[in-house]
Amino acid sequence: MAGERVARVADRIRVVLSERLQKGLRDPRLGFVTITDVRVTGDLQNASVFYTVYGTDEEREGTAAALKAATGMLRSEVGRKLNTRLTPTLEFIPDALPEEASHLTELLRRAREQDQAVASLAKDARYAGDADPYRRDEDDED
Repeated sequence: MAGERVARVADRIRVVLSERLQKGLRDPRLGFVTITDVRVTGDLQNASVFYTVYGTDEEREGTAAALKAATGMLRSEVGRKLNTRLTPTLEFIPDALPEEASHLTELLRRAREQDQAVASLAKDARYAGDADPYRRDEDDED
């Protein structure tokens, strides 16, 4: 039952923050942000907010600074919209998922290229010796 409440609070925080960031902050450093996940501690005291930013490294750094600067205001907004006695502290953490996904995509692309190279070499390959080099008992009877 407590786990369900934590999940509901985390989901509500994600919705509140997403809506607020969609309206925008008065900070020009803020880029195109997506809240990917919110994890709340069991005592509802702390919330880790995972986010991604579409753009360059400079835009990611600017967005991190903008979120850090706006944490108090965003926490106040969450406190107003949550029906809890205490408002959890917010910690914004960049989500590494997109970078990992692009790295995995690159690895899969390279593996496919290597498979194609091996297949093209194997297409014209011939055995170095006999096609079946293993000796059988029937061969001795002849």
